[in-house]
Amino acid sequence: MLCFILLLAALILPTGKKALQLKRSHTSSYMNITSCPITYYGQKYYKVYVAFNANIFAVCFNGSYKPGIKNDCILMSGGSADRGDLAVLTKEIPTGSGIHKLLPDIKNAGKCVNIIPLKDSQQSQVSVFQFHFCGLFSFHFNSQVNGLTVFKQKFHTNETNKGVLTDVSGCRLSGFVYKTNTTVKDPNICSTVNCNVSGVATAVSDCGPMELCQGNGSCILNTMCTVTGSTVIDFIGRVHSVPDRCGYTLMKPSSIPDFQVLGVFQERRRKDVSFLDSVILQLGTEGVQIFLEQGGRVQLNDSVLNLNATAQVVHGVELSKDQTGVTAKISASNHTVSVHFDGHTTLIHMTGPSAASVQGLCGNYNRSVSEEQVSKHSASGCEMQYNDTADSTINCNTTTEWCNILKHPPFTTCNINPEPFITACTRTLCKYPTVDGLKCQFLEAYARACSQQNNVTVENWRSNTNCGEDAFCQDRFCSAHEFCGEKNYGGEPHCLCRAIFASKYRSMSTFGEPTVCGQTSASVILANCLLEEQSINYSVLHLNDQACKGEMDNLTHMVTFTFDSSSNTCGAVVMVNKTHITYKNTIMTQNFSTFGFINRNAKVHMDFSCYYSQPNISNLAIKLKHSAVIQQITSGEWNYNLTMKAYTDSERLEAIEPGTDIQLDETIWVELKTDGLDENLVLLVTDSCWATDQPSPNGTLRYNIIINGCPNPADQTVKAEGNGLRTSNYFAFNSFQFSGKTGDVYLHCKVELCVRQGNTCAPSCSQAERRRRSAMSKSEDENPVFITMAWTS
Repeated sequence: MLCFILLLAALILPTGKKALQLKRSHTSSYMNITSCPITYYGQKYYKVYVAFNANIFAVCFNGSYKPGIKNDCILMSGGSADRGDLAVLTKEIPTGSGIHKLLPDIKNAGKCVNIIPLKDSQQSQVSVFQFHFCGLFSFHFNSQVNGLTVFKQKFHTNETNKGVLTDVSGCRLSGFVYKTNTTVKDPNICSTVNCNVSGVATAVSDCGPMELCQGNGSCILNTMCTVTGSTVIDFIGRVHSVPDRCGYTLMKPSSIPDFQVLGVFQERRRKDVSFLDSVILQLGTEGVQIFLEQGGRVQLNDSVLNLNATAQVVHGVELSKDQTGVTAKISASNHTVSVHFDGHTTLIHMTGPSAASVQGLCGNYNRSVSEEQVSKHSASGCEMQYNDTADSTINCNTTTEWCNILKHPPFTTCNINPEPFITACTRTLCKYPTVDGLKCQFLEAYARACSQQNNVTVENWRSNTNCGEDAFCQDRFCSAHEFCGEKNYGGEPHCLCRAIFASKYRSMSTFGEPTVCGQTSASVILANCLLEEQSINYSVLHLNDQACKGEMDNLTHMVTFTFDSSSNTCGAVVMVNKTHITYKNTIMTQNFSTFGFINRNAKVHMDFSCYYSQPNISNLAIKLKHSAVIQQITSGEWNYNLTMKAYTDSERLEAIEPGTDIQLDETIWVELKTDGLDENLVLLVTDSCWATDQPSPNGTLRYNIIINGCPNPADQTVKAEGNGLRTSNYFAFNSFQFSGKTGDVYLHCKVELCVRQGNTCAPSCSQAERRRRSAMSKSEDENPVFITMAWTS
């Protein structure tokens, strides 16, 4: 709809319904004109505000008239008038009417008229505003758009008596107004603008896609790349989506040699949605890397930098930090790159006298996302794609409505295209819940881009959208497998587990890794973020001995509980059966009294243990003249070796080697020795040894050498030393052969581990005992444990 203004000195007011009455004593009044809206310089209005201000009568459309305040208004001299009415009349103005002949640019028919007659105190009509499409009657008037005068008219007496009809229709573009059916070259926006008869303006810019108009017809390089969530809005407004959790080149400008900006992406609560996690400034020739990380932490290679609002120059890069995040700035060849990172969004602002070529996801090259991946900063398997179950709590229609806020005031004051930011917002929030400040993240990214690139402040956007000003997660540092987020909606930020890290533990309903059994120690490592998910505070956990608590690693946030079976058992319980010696401890919560305490921690009871297996070497028959018998015992992860070796002397210095001849009735010394056992905890007991004519312990022929831990009383050549006193023992006997047999003779021994604490492990083997024990019946275990070797008779 087009607008024109008709001015007459006097007019007889047609009969109509008076809908508004105004007196000079009133501040202002407004009327709903939905039934006859007015289009004023391309903007349609459904309300009109009228007011007397000194000697001025004002008709405004964006609120009451106030000098100096931006508004769309028509101002005229009020003369002697001190009151007025407003009426809406239905009146057909067909095409081809006198008005259309006088104003040929108007193509549409009219259907109604808004009339405001002004009167003096004697009720005499002084002048009239009359709007056809958009029109008025007056002696003097000027039209204002956004508080600026765009048209001014003054009439002589003879003209006002006859009446003057003036067309003030037009178009709006980038805050400027243009006359209908005109084409102008506007230096204010460095563009050629066409305003057609329909009130629609189009512009062809003289600036390149990375340049900004200076307002005087000249263009300079002034471009912004925004990376928020998994979306990259590049320097020319294109939108790229990062599909995984790898590192990528964001920008590599030709004007600043050996400098590039990288971005590393990671998942948070869902495995199939990634977010910008850190930004890396790489200075190639010097091998310098500056890491902008979560929580505002900045590292120069491996050293953490302490920053504040005062800029520090590090290898030619200005670094500063305030409540909004970290800013890095570098300049070369009259070009400046500024990188701002708040832990969620990075804004890369590049300025200079002329455009420059830029590689990377932010740049103006036509390369795919995968081509910009940087292997050095991409973890193994980062390309793997996931497809998590859809979140049933998410309503994408509601999300889209929220993201479209960027199309409405107060964001309309920014002349950056909001569509890429709306795309980033909807892509993320249609899959990911609106937690961790994410709902406001995209609005803030847009508002900050407006401020940094165009120096335009989006007023009151936080209060209008209920988005707080606090820097979420500032100075909270999480480990590599964590991210900073809200444990409860709207609650304090915590370090929460990343989805991929947590998935393997959640599937097994555990809080961390399996028990690690060292030489004499046992330890369990738990992830604090998994504990916090279940409202467990690691500091209130302890072992059976309450003095034994978990220790938090400040870098990884992993919590370790440990005890040592030799020095500090932390109350571990020792359990012995036929197959194992087990040390068990328990991670538990403190025993609070229920009176006078409020306990918000979940009850915890987690058992973990390490054990020694009783020696279990069976049917291992090798010839004595070839080698000793060695077997590794694996007991959970407490490991030790058990060796049986033969010697020709009691000092056990002359080992029987391959080729050593063994004569009948020659004394053989056999040593049973362990490696890896703590003698303060357990001792080795040789329960029995016997010889057979076959490799199996249950041979056809059997001769007992050690019985119930003591030498066979019927064979005076048998001697035993150190049995049950240490982690090794030995015995001696004279070699023999079975009558009528000339083959190999196999030696088998059954050995046990004995817990030293509270036990007497050494057998009592006096001569009387030897006679008595040999006569006793022996109860064999259901699953005997043997070590076997053989010699050639």
